[in-house]
Amino acid sequence: MSRIKRNQSLAQTRKIRVRSKLYGSATRPRLTIFRSNQHLYLQVIDDDAQQTLVAVSDVIDKSSSQKTQSKKVESKKTESKITKTERSILVAQELLQLLQKKGIKTLVFDRGAYKYHGRVKAVAETLREGGIQV
Repeated sequence: MSRIKRNQSLAQTRKIRVRSKLYGSATRPRLTIFRSNQHLYLQVIDDDAQQTLVAVSDVIDKSSSQKTQSKKVESKKTESKITKTERSILVAQELLQLLQKKGIKTLVFDRGAYKYHGRVKAVAETLREGGIQV
């Protein structure tokens, strides 16, 4: 088995292991994270209704639907580049505003196959600082 396929298989196993212990409801929806090499995507999901309540990313999405209230977070380009961790903090702040509008105060944190480190940790800490119980 090639190295890439082995790593993908191990990541899938980690994701299933973490996901099997979590369940989001209407009162306490599940926050799931997907991170690529460049971008970060956050979704708040109600598993009972099988519906995405809020979705936020740092990508400009031309086909965003009003149903999921997808938002983009535009980083203001300054002379110095913004890091991926700083971008994920901005995305988490945008998600925090949407959650407060919806009246959601508690979440189940689904880190997926990722370690609780770096961008994933920055999102969770930003939400906790904003008053969301994660």
